[in-house]
Amino acid sequence: MAKTQLNVRVDEGTARAARERALARGMSVNRYIEELVRQDTGEAGRAFVEAAADFMKQYEAVFAEEFDGGPAARARARKDREDPHEGRP
Repeated sequence: MAKTQLNVRVDEGTARAARERALARGMSVNRYIEELVRQDTGEAGRAFVEAAADFMKQYEAVFAEEFDGGPAARARARKDREDPHEGRP
C-alpha cells in the first residue's frame, strides 16, 4: 500500500505521550498513530453493524409484515407494536 505523508500539529503533552507509547510498544510514532486510526475506524464500523443488527431485531416483525405479509408475520407485528420491549433486555 502506498504511503501518504500527513502533517499534524498537537500540543507538546500529546506529542510526548505519543512518543512514549510508541516506544513502549517498540514501534515508530508513525506506526503507532496509524494503528490508532485503524482501531478507531474498526470500532466505529463494529458499532454501526451492532446497532443495525439491533434495529433489525427490534423491527423484524414489522419488516416481515410489510414484505412477507403472512398471518404469522402480521400477528408478530401487532404484538411488537403493542409491547415492543417485551422479552427484550
